[in-house]
Amino acid sequence: MASKSSSSGKARDYRVVGTRPVRPDGIDKVTGRARYGADAVAPGMLFGAVLRSPHAHARIRGIDVGRAEALPGVKAVITHRDFADTDAALRDVAVNVMARDKALYDGHAVAAVAAVSPSVAARALELIDVDYEVLGHVTDVEAAMRADAPVLHEDMRTAGVEPAPTTPSNIAERVEFGLGDVERGFAAAAVVVEREFVVEASHQGYIEPHACLASIGPDGQGELWCCTQGPYMVREITAAMLGMDISKLRVTPSEIGGGFGGKTTVFIEPVTAALSRKANRPVRLVMSREEVFRATGPTSSAKMWVRMGVTRDGRITAADADLRYQGGAFAGSPVSFGAMTAFACYDLENVRVVGYDVVTNRPKQAAYRAPGAPLSAFAVESVVDELAARIGMDPVDLRLRNAAREGTRTAYGPRFGPIGLVETLEAAKAHPHYRAPLRAHQGRGVACGFWFNFGGQTSVSMSVNADGTVALAVGTVDIGGSRASMCQIAAEELGIPYESVRTVVADTSALGYNDITEGSRTTFSTGMATIHAARDAIRVLCARAARMWGIPEDAVVWEDGHAKPSGANAGDFEPLSLADIAAVAGKTGGPIAGHWEFNAENAGPSFATHLVDVETDPETGRSTVLRYTVVQDAGRAIHPSYVEGQYQGGAVQGIGWALNEEYVYGADGRLQNPGFLDYRVPVASDVPFIDTVIVEVPNPGHPYGVRGVGETSIVPPLGAVGNAVSAASGARQTHVPMSPPRVLASIDRLAEAAE
Repeated sequence: MASKSSSSGKARDYRVVGTRPVRPDGIDKVTGRARYGADAVAPGMLFGAVLRSPHAHARIRGIDVGRAEALPGVKAVITHRDFADTDAALRDVAVNVMARDKALYDGHAVAAVAAVSPSVAARALELIDVDYEVLGHVTDVEAAMRADAPVLHEDMRTAGVEPAPTTPSNIAERVEFGLGDVERGFAAAAVVVEREFVVEASHQGYIEPHACLASIGPDGQGELWCCTQGPYMVREITAAMLGMDISKLRVTPSEIGGGFGGKTTVFIEPVTAALSRKANRPVRLVMSREEVFRATGPTSSAKMWVRMGVTRDGRITAADADLRYQGGAFAGSPVSFGAMTAFACYDLENVRVVGYDVVTNRPKQAAYRAPGAPLSAFAVESVVDELAARIGMDPVDLRLRNAAREGTRTAYGPRFGPIGLVETLEAAKAHPHYRAPLRAHQGRGVACGFWFNFGGQTSVSMSVNADGTVALAVGTVDIGGSRASMCQIAAEELGIPYESVRTVVADTSALGYNDITEGSRTTFSTGMATIHAARDAIRVLCARAARMWGIPEDAVVWEDGHAKPSGANAGDFEPLSLADIAAVAGKTGGPIAGHWEFNAENAGPSFATHLVDVETDPETGRSTVLRYTVVQDAGRAIHPSYVEGQYQGGAVQGIGWALNEEYVYGADGRLQNPGFLDYRVPVASDVPFIDTVIVEVPNPGHPYGVRGVGETSIVPPLGAVGNAVSAASGARQTHVPMSPPRVLASIDRLAEAAE
């Protein structure tokens, strides 16, 4: 897969950053030596299993575990009574881990067992008697908002509404952003387009299921080995649910076989730990694929309404949106992120976005790359495309005419600093893809996307070894090649070869707190911490060289991996390499290390423009993606191959979501397609060669100009594919996924309307 780069602004000359070295964990992963969650074992290990509700909504009147406990080979059985009470901030998390008074969705955990074998554990689950009172359920977002809908939480009152409601509702919160006067803006428009859109929920589709090995000893101390994007988060939640001090629990993250945001949550870790504590034996629990689909977080689904107006010369005068997101059985859908994203790509004077966070009888949603953003971007980019057609303007030109730039004020408040949206649009328009010929039943789609990016709490530690090599410990799990990028950054700062640095992901007892690997924060925040840790180590190295030479510390500089005397002493001593200084560290003051802990800010937003060509069969409604090009601003690409991989991965996942992937619930509220046979993710034959263009508009908030790239790449595909299928089929697509039956139905409706 090819990549092209374009830069904006003067860039620093780099020696290691921007190159494409071999990833340090590659051999382990391709040879099978890498250890994933389910690979963890311990002497005397038991096997865990979870009993899950077969009902979408049911009161739990009682649980009898007596027969299960009496089964030979069963060493522990737990229910919610085996967990400590948590504070309000963790209540929903705790109830999601193990149901209490009610089961809130098909697949909600209600009990768990640990036994000497998986077969004994499975038999024990069959012996647990649960007395359910089946209640009315709701899985659709609009149905959940109705006044007569079954209420999931009697204590839920809608936040963000005045006056404050006094009756329970499934609407957890209402949010609103805006600028100007939208009605005045619409009055100035020559053309107004208004449409409703639906996006169904999709799953992250990671290949590795959730897995955890727990060992909690009789002394109250314990360890967890698990596949997670956030070991510190796992430690804090698990400790709280078991009533443990945080310091008594150590969490070691395994290699991660895919996450994409889906492993930023806690599902089985407290359960495994509670079983281990009760059995006084190590316990391993691995989810089945069906459990992953039924009980772990997919995305939200949404019903959206968008209205936009434009002048004849292409100036957007007003934009309005109503977003209704369901986030499963607990509050916290990413509707606010969707509202932030909706019109962020455009410089608008009059804009309003209203969002509703709604609970339904579905599993609690989890992040899927830019959570909430692809849904609202699909709706807005579809309307922008239609506006361009209505006024006879090129769709890229319309976006360029209205594109957000430095100084643009967003609907959610801040003004943008230097950003690269215009550069991505210009690169897309200049790309050969945009001029490629199309045949009958083929269509081209374009869409833009945005993600605000995140910094967060970060801690790293760098140790200089006696031979001049360097060990870097980070607390952010590597889910996209970040170990290689950190090696590059450390090597760049220290002036040593890439091969001389080894980066390891530390356990929670080895470093200060680190936020989850999420929000496109890792290369930005951990990279910045690595830069400062290296500079901290360089300060020590220069001080040691000064001691060796007998000159003041401020008379030493670090250049090209060497301490060099400066000023009046410049010609008096030969430069000392890092290895020279490290070799005698014991005689000059002891070990040499660098550290950095901070709460990173100024992550810098990222923008992208995607182009896609699609061919739609008018007889079957099946759409085939012919070409795909991703153009995105990386700020500075530390390892271009991994940046391209993020671009391509987001595009592929977006293609799957746009055309095939969705959660299907039956009338009984149960998931109908909990497996990869019926929930179809793209395979290699479903996607074309994906071209990439790396745009680099440096982020002034980072020493190297880095912007996170992992989230933005999934934001435009739904809109781009939707616009392409609309052009190929002749019928505007408003429902994702655009499966063959839906596309065919839209073609039929258009034909009927023409008669």
